[in-house]
Amino acid sequence: MPAKFSYYMPTKLFFGKGSLNRLKKIKLPGTKAFLVTGGSSTTRLGYVDRVVALLKEKGVETVIFNKVLPNPNHAHVNEGAQIIRQEGCDFLIGIGGGSSVDSAKAMAMAAVNPGDCWQYIFGGEKIKNKPLPVIAIPTTAGTGTEADPWTVITNEQTNEKIGFGGDLFYPAISIVDCELMMSVPPFLTACQGFDALFHAVEGYIAKIASPISDMFALKSIQLIGENLARAVENGDDEEARGNVAMASTISGIVESLSCCTSEHAMEHAMSAFYPKLTHGAGLIIISAAYHSHLAKALPQRYIDMAKALGKKDAQDPMDFVQALVQLQKDCGVEQLKMSDYGIKKEDAARFADNAYETGGSMISADRAPVTKEDMIRIYEASFR
Repeated sequence: MPAKFSYYMPTKLFFGKGSLNRLKKIKLPGTKAFLVTGGSSTTRLGYVDRVVALLKEKGVETVIFNKVLPNPNHAHVNEGAQIIRQEGCDFLIGIGGGSSVDSAKAMAMAAVNPGDCWQYIFGGEKIKNKPLPVIAIPTTAGTGTEADPWTVITNEQTNEKIGFGGDLFYPAISIVDCELMMSVPPFLTACQGFDALFHAVEGYIAKIASPISDMFALKSIQLIGENLARAVENGDDEEARGNVAMASTISGIVESLSCCTSEHAMEHAMSAFYPKLTHGAGLIIISAAYHSHLAKALPQRYIDMAKALGKKDAQDPMDFVQALVQLQKDCGVEQLKMSDYGIKKEDAARFADNAYETGGSMISADRAPVTKEDMIRIYEASFR
């Protein structure tokens, strides 16, 4: 009998080269936009100005918030929510990396619900009012947040990095235009691409995976395996950029149908304490040891993923780890080190404690156990 699953995605998704121009034609969810971005590259490359101009053509006023950090924090979410209320904005646009879209999702909730956003994100308080509509315009290919109902926010005061969300957090509209991704530098292209890969991989090995999420996960893994190194080597390769963007969006669908596992909880703990560590880089650093720990416990799943990643003759679950490490070499990121970000080997125990305290839903999704002691061993084995 087929496995049970449920799927709900209310997002209107536009994908492909030139899709940003859709802003001229589509019905917008409001009349005054709060535009959320990290500010530097999206402004320097003219993307923010393009969006503002397209909105102006439709008579929509824009208020810009350009303070988002690579690991977005709850202080900025609260600040943005206050400005939204003061300015009377009725919808949001997140443009930039996943951090900008995630921040927009969190601000959309915080703007219409009383108190500090953290009491909803990690405090367990029930959301009273439906968040404002969000338009997601990713300019990087990695998080898939344009196609999922999740946001990840850090409380910099307590070193807690939390994934949070639900059906109310889907973007109303998502525009994925690979023309906006052509200038992403090689290192960030690689880190973001591996983030997308691990969303698909973890969704495939999670205990709540279904035949539907499996289908999307394997396709995302395949697209990353065939295209990421090309996109890193030649950022002007439109086909490779487009296929990595497709893999990222598909991996977001995987997160909607399945979920991340303890690998993400482990990385969240690392960048909660060391916020200069980008999420994708942290995942790369621990990935070989993490998947070596799980591969033999889930042999067929790992063989399937090895074949999708390009090792067509795979017969051993460790073939996936070998293919993963080779892809990291091909993308020039195999030498990433924890010590480059100030992390110490003795941090392993507090990382594991933090992962278990904050990553409960992801840890509970593990199909094979990853104990706190296992995490410490994985961190230590990954340390350089």
